[in-house]
Amino acid sequence: MRRLSLLLGLALLALLALGGLAQAQRTPKELFEGQVLAPEFPTDLDWINIENPLTMGGLVGKIVIFDFWTYGCINCLHVIPVLEQVEQKYAEEVVVIGVHSAKFETEGQTENLRQIVQRYGIHHPVINDNEFEVWQKYGARAWPTIAIVDPRGYWVIRQSGEIPFETFDNYLSGMIEYYDEQDASIIDRTPLELALEGAGDPGTPLLYPGKVLADVPGNRLFIADSSHNRIVIADLTTRAVVDIIGSSARGKDDGSFESATFDKPQGMALAGDLLYIADVNSHAIRVADLAERTVTTVAGDGVMGRQRLPFGRSIEAPTTVSLRSPWDVEFDDAGNLHIAMAGTHQLYIYEPESGVLYPSVGNGREANLNDVRLADSELAQPSGLYYAGDGKLYFADSESSTIRLADFENDLVTVVSGTTNNHLFEYGDIDGELGVNRLQHALGVEGGPHGDIYIADTYNSRIKVIRAGETATHTTFGLGGLGGYADGGSAVAEFDEPGGISYADGILYVADTNNHVIRTIDLEAGLVDTFAFSNPEALVIDSNVVTLLGGNTAEDRSVELDLQLLAAGDGALSLWLEFPDDYKINPRIDSRLEVRADEELIATGVVADGHIRLPVVFREGEGTLYADLTLYYCRQGAEALCFIEDLRWVIPYEAGDMSDLSEVALYREVVAPDL
Repeated sequence: MRRLSLLLGLALLALLALGGLAQAQRTPKELFEGQVLAPEFPTDLDWINIENPLTMGGLVGKIVIFDFWTYGCINCLHVIPVLEQVEQKYAEEVVVIGVHSAKFETEGQTENLRQIVQRYGIHHPVINDNEFEVWQKYGARAWPTIAIVDPRGYWVIRQSGEIPFETFDNYLSGMIEYYDEQDASIIDRTPLELALEGAGDPGTPLLYPGKVLADVPGNRLFIADSSHNRIVIADLTTRAVVDIIGSSARGKDDGSFESATFDKPQGMALAGDLLYIADVNSHAIRVADLAERTVTTVAGDGVMGRQRLPFGRSIEAPTTVSLRSPWDVEFDDAGNLHIAMAGTHQLYIYEPESGVLYPSVGNGREANLNDVRLADSELAQPSGLYYAGDGKLYFADSESSTIRLADFENDLVTVVSGTTNNHLFEYGDIDGELGVNRLQHALGVEGGPHGDIYIADTYNSRIKVIRAGETATHTTFGLGGLGGYADGGSAVAEFDEPGGISYADGILYVADTNNHVIRTIDLEAGLVDTFAFSNPEALVIDSNVVTLLGGNTAEDRSVELDLQLLAAGDGALSLWLEFPDDYKINPRIDSRLEVRADEELIATGVVADGHIRLPVVFREGEGTLYADLTLYYCRQGAEALCFIEDLRWVIPYEAGDMSDLSEVALYREVVAPDL
């Protein structure tokens, strides 16, 4: 019988139900009918991907899967594609709700979470549960945790850890059959209406670039355009795009540069004409032959591994083994390729000459254990590598918020920045000596001139340095906080979750991930700039719009007007725009003007031409309005190449009977970009 085979399959997969009994000991009624009414959602949570907050009462009739996660956790990221399969197969019967209960402070910010939802293309509602309210109601104790609510609204399953699709498939198909046999109307098959945040493209040349590699001898910059699933090659001098590796389709296809596919590629390492690439979601190491313009796979079978390799075990046929989320690669002076295997919390070595692959650092337990032998050390999601010579390999150990050193000559792992207390929950944004300083989920590490070590302190949105011969870590660039976007000196420059960093000839190249750009840091001048492509049209994908900073970007992005004396009551705010010859508003993207009184949005409209008038109400007394313009414009006939202007007007006013003026006029002269 179908149910008997279902029960046996579930028992083998060891999915546990509430009460702690193995599935094979439970009847179908016990398997599929919960006994505890699912708790209602708190009313003060921020929701993403849905127009209005959901309620458990409104979800009766749906099988609800809760995914408790935090976005820096590699195991949580492994669950996302599994749930995507569930959503595709059970689109009518199942609703997935992501409950984001943040480990790190930065992860708890709704706008940062929104970026992640967009980056990973999450197509279900997500709650920002940064106060752990929903987490506590369901008794979650680890990331990730899955909870399932039956279509009557009763909580029936809770299980921590990664769960394969086959387990979900067996369980859900059995539950659907069970309820349909009782009454086909119990399950509501009306699709849930979503308002997806992750469906669109921000319109920039790059999309969440993760890593960057500067090649001085070849005068090239390699960019992992991660969410476009491709590698971009640019000329360091002219900043022109000279080649693209990958079709931008998501996959793991070998072949020509034009036909090959990747899935969220990250770190890169160069050996002659061979570019090695950590292809994270393909769970593979790929090689691009820059001379032949072909891509092949040298390690990984394309399936996410479920187990780690024991330390010292060699694999002589690496393309037959399942890997887990390789995040970065780096060559040493012996020609061996080191791999940050984030998903197994280990470092690996791949020997190109022999074709052998083996774990080289870490026993695979997720922890922060230092001052021990390589084999006994315990890592926590290593995500960035830098080889300094003499057997010394620095790695950014992201979940422990540390930079650590694997010393192969002395068989020792130590910590060089971040907490020294063998802890996974000690993080922060503190400069100072080792033992005092703190990082927050650092993803990148690189060597600079004279032996300096630079750090992409990702969740602090800063670039930090350990000076040669010192043990202290100091911020060099980035104002921290929630991140931002500003070029200039160290006192003003801002980044937003930079993930990769590479040094070449006095310049640090930074993958400024959430700003969708590459930044440059001139170390001698102390200046941050944006790497602007001289031919950005080469990066257009399927006629999408590529957006660049506009010609006014050197100016302040905030303009404060003098006090406006106005008549109280109904009025208006008008904006006039003047464009340079041959330029116009880009019809492919909506430009918008939004007006706020304090934090309240009181008027908004699409700017379709050179003038817009919005009705507003001027409240009697003193007040301040904020008018925010997001303007996309382009040259006539070149709509695929778009420029952006962001500007805020601060408008203090006094409204009463001292004036009969009821309209505020704003003017903006758009400056042609200097290409």
